[in-house]
Amino acid sequence: MAVLEKIRSKTVFLIAIIGLALFAFVISDFIGRGKFSGGVPSAIGSVNGEDIPIGPFREQVENAQRQYAGAGSAWVAQQIWKQNVQQTLLNQQVEKLGLSVEKEQILAILEKSELGKDPNFTNEFGVFDANKFTAYIANIKSSNPQAYAQWKLQENAIVQETKMQMYFSLIGAGLGVTKAEAEIDYAQEKDMADINYVALPYNTIDDKSINVSDSEIEQYIKKHEKQFKQEAYRNIQYVVINERPSAEDIQKEKEATLQYLRPEIVFNAKTNKNDTIASFATVKNVREYVNRRSNVPFDSLFVKKSDLPVMYADTLFNLPIGKVFGPYEDGNTVKLSRMLAKEMNGAVNVSHILVAYEGSQGANPALKRTKEEAKARAEELLTQAKTPEANFDILAITSSDDPSVQRRGANLGYITKGQMVKPFEEFAFNNPAGTVGVVETDYGFHVIKVIDKVNTVQLATIVHNIEPSDKTINELFSKVTKFEMDVNEKPKEFGAIAKKSDLSVLRGDYLHINDDNIPGLGSNRPLVKWLFEKDTKIGDVKMFNSNSNYVVAQLVKKGEEGISSVADVRDIVKPILIKQKKAEILKGKAKGGNLEAIASANKTEVKTANGLTMKSAIIANEGREPRVVGAAFGLKQGTTSKPIEGERGVYVIKLNSLQVATPPINYRPYAKAIETQRLSGAIDEVLNALESTAKIKNNLSTFY
Repeated sequence: MAVLEKIRSKTVFLIAIIGLALFAFVISDFIGRGKFSGGVPSAIGSVNGEDIPIGPFREQVENAQRQYAGAGSAWVAQQIWKQNVQQTLLNQQVEKLGLSVEKEQILAILEKSELGKDPNFTNEFGVFDANKFTAYIANIKSSNPQAYAQWKLQENAIVQETKMQMYFSLIGAGLGVTKAEAEIDYAQEKDMADINYVALPYNTIDDKSINVSDSEIEQYIKKHEKQFKQEAYRNIQYVVINERPSAEDIQKEKEATLQYLRPEIVFNAKTNKNDTIASFATVKNVREYVNRRSNVPFDSLFVKKSDLPVMYADTLFNLPIGKVFGPYEDGNTVKLSRMLAKEMNGAVNVSHILVAYEGSQGANPALKRTKEEAKARAEELLTQAKTPEANFDILAITSSDDPSVQRRGANLGYITKGQMVKPFEEFAFNNPAGTVGVVETDYGFHVIKVIDKVNTVQLATIVHNIEPSDKTINELFSKVTKFEMDVNEKPKEFGAIAKKSDLSVLRGDYLHINDDNIPGLGSNRPLVKWLFEKDTKIGDVKMFNSNSNYVVAQLVKKGEEGISSVADVRDIVKPILIKQKKAEILKGKAKGGNLEAIASANKTEVKTANGLTMKSAIIANEGREPRVVGAAFGLKQGTTSKPIEGERGVYVIKLNSLQVATPPINYRPYAKAIETQRLSGAIDEVLNALESTAKIKNNLSTFY
């Protein structure tokens, strides 16, 4: 069974290639057909007539929710649906092409995996022995059907992954780059042009002076229909009534904590006498006292001033040892704090670069660096870090084996004692700010830089959560019920009634049928499903619960699937048409004469731009202007262009000089860069093309 466990844990599953991380959950999910009784579909949807069954799909969603704790099931389902659609489309393409994977290819893949190093499957020279592995599989096939079934699942995953690689290799093979293309790419990067130009900016014409009619917007939409295809959507307005404690609830909680400032008299059943328990300010066993009375357990960690509640940070941090402060509010809690201890330089701000080695704790299994090599590398980085021009963050990003450095940089923030392993901690706390050194731990060698040190304090805090009382909850429910009744009677006065009720009206626009999250509100799938019910009409009002709050929502607009209406895209199209009309006006002002004459007529000046390249297409002080720069490379030296419609205005340019770069010895690096870029883009384009031509049926809203 040990070997079986290695097969289960080490064999490669459908790993993503160049942008295919979407398929992390897909292994064997496209099985089963048929319908449930009662008219409910058994498939979450279909792709070109091929059903995606609901059972395996639900398992994928559940697995994903465990991985992404807190994510709503509807949002997760949408992501899994996208994965399934794209994987199914690719599977269909592979099947059409008749791609197959033979036994020898599977064994070759296993040889390169961790199983290829397993002593059970290697010969006396430590080389993978395919015969040993096939004999093992034959044995479990006859003796352990369950183990064999597990292997078949993983074998299918290997086959599936290999087919995907073959498919995209075929795509890549058709994306070759010619020498001429590489030459063009090189020229676009290296050739440079110097120009004089006159710029007539669009912002010199007031937008209000340009009229754009709805018919013009409609014509634009018709010319660009693909751009304006839309899903069905709904717009809502809503109010939220929070179940928050009242001022009376807060005051009662404060009064409840005041009792801890006095000694307590409690009856002792064992002695049949009353015992006196010391107050919070004088009790000796603070940990036990806090744990018996607080909603949050005692925390012994020392904290910085910046870790304390902002409103009371100064008071708490400067509190004398043994003194108590409170009760005070902090969020949805009432607190009572006692100063226990203070520590000079109790928190240290540090940055580090980790140099791991083979076998060090948490190291990447693929890392082959020896301990001696790691130490030498750490010393080398230390020398670099001590130079005046050194950028510690850049060194970390390019050299650290700590995977989190790419996300947050080298800095670990402020640490207190007990947070780090002992050697690391000792260096950080025993050296002054500015010190840089190397420390060895079980994780490898750390190049550590001490940035700053601040004082810390240790507080004991009794925390009471503030909950709304039954009286408060009843009052809130009465308020929301009355509001719902009022707006149902007068739906057109939703905003006015909300204002009278001292409620803020919020908007949720362009909600789609499978959405889960509502901007400003969060997850509320029942509300979205209600919006798309057949009986829900514009103006309808309904109350929902959301995270212990009440929500009263009103449907204010419907948009159906198809081409966007003028009203829906007016704010997008109108600026485009205004810009086009401004361009025509400015082109008229830029005609005739030389640059000086055009500049004089428009009360502007002739400017110069040197070192322009096609690849960047940036003009200093103007920004990116690809049309203008492109036109420069199409002119003869000394000639002047016609007016050019640019990004920020209309330009007229004169080419002063063109410097053609010396050809490189080898164009292959440029060709390779183009190939890589094309392949990356081609994968997305293939997936988009397959989706755009496929017949896809989506039943997500039925189940989620």
